[in-house]
Amino acid sequence: MNDEVRGLSRCAAIVGIGHTDWRADYQCTRRGEKPNDATGYGALAFKAALADAGLTREDIDGLIVGPTTAYERMAEVLGLDVRWGGAADAAQAVMQACLVIYAGLAETIALVYGNDQRSAAVSYGGSDAAYGAEYLSYIYHAPWGLTSQGALYAMTFQRYMQERNFSARDLGQVAVAQRQFASLNPNAIMREPIHIDDYLASRYICEPLRLLDYCLVNDGGVALIITHSDKARRSPHPPAFIHGIGRYDLNVGATSLEPRLTNFYLSAQQEAARRMFDMASVSPSEVDALQVYDSFSCHVPMALEGYGYCAPGDAARFMQVDGIGPGSRLPVNTSGGHLSESYMQGWNHQIEAVRQLRGECGKRQIAGCRFVHYCADVAGKAMSVLYGH
Repeated sequence: MNDEVRGLSRCAAIVGIGHTDWRADYQCTRRGEKPNDATGYGALAFKAALADAGLTREDIDGLIVGPTTAYERMAEVLGLDVRWGGAADAAQAVMQACLVIYAGLAETIALVYGNDQRSAAVSYGGSDAAYGAEYLSYIYHAPWGLTSQGALYAMTFQRYMQERNFSARDLGQVAVAQRQFASLNPNAIMREPIHIDDYLASRYICEPLRLLDYCLVNDGGVALIITHSDKARRSPHPPAFIHGIGRYDLNVGATSLEPRLTNFYLSAQQEAARRMFDMASVSPSEVDALQVYDSFSCHVPMALEGYGYCAPGDAARFMQVDGIGPGSRLPVNTSGGHLSESYMQGWNHQIEAVRQLRGECGKRQIAGCRFVHYCADVAGKAMSVLYGH
């Protein structure tokens, strides 16, 4: 890795975090109320993040929004004229912000996400699923005739279970562990503890995935303020420095689902991990908590293997012996994740990473937390971010 790339390490840090009241938002939508649209949720989160960072709107010279809102409209609502702007998902937004700051194209960037997916009755399956027919032809329908992301991951994980000798009880450990963390998190939507028998008794949505393997669908907003490391050191809270980033895409064969079905993203995850850990000069053994994009629980065992926390085929043993819940050596999705805290499409995982590093997580706090790893695997693309002091 050349010196220019290594120079990205710790060039930027998160200094402000904010989000809406996901529990209250959820209760409103359950009553049929719609207190906000996606842009409004993002604006509320932005206001909270600015206050957390001790900054004003005039300090912001960059804006990256989540793909669920229009960049121009969000900038208009927030009253921001900026030097750099765009849209990206959670991991790519953090990476892009680091690159922009490192290049000197902006100094302090707001990352703003809002989603009204529940109150707007957004569909993630079927012929009218979200994001349009062109996107569906790639992800859902071609060539298998699958009509939802759940069906796609069900097929992927059915093969994984057979090849890895991985059982339903093994998979259930993910939902149980994350609900344990959620029970300790006042922001989590689903806080009632569950046990493995509850998991095994839950109905299949698309076998082998059960109801408790699926993420929530809820409204809300998240915002992050990322700034240059020099400025971050003057912030009111301990900065969460971005020590390393990594990405690797498996595009060949992607429209036939081949990368998912033959190696479960393993090679992409391994390469993204290598790049991130090399940039940070950190090893997996030094990571104190892992935050995994968990639209479905099966992301977790695949990530444990792909990012070097256990050998391929060893995830079941790792979860049984080492554990992934409270008190374990490598706690995973310490807020409850998408399964139990909130489905903010990876954005809430960034909030949790920062809070763990600040020591603000109360009963679920990881003692002596120094490094938190976030990873996401979507459509053959592996993305990885390492946060730390």
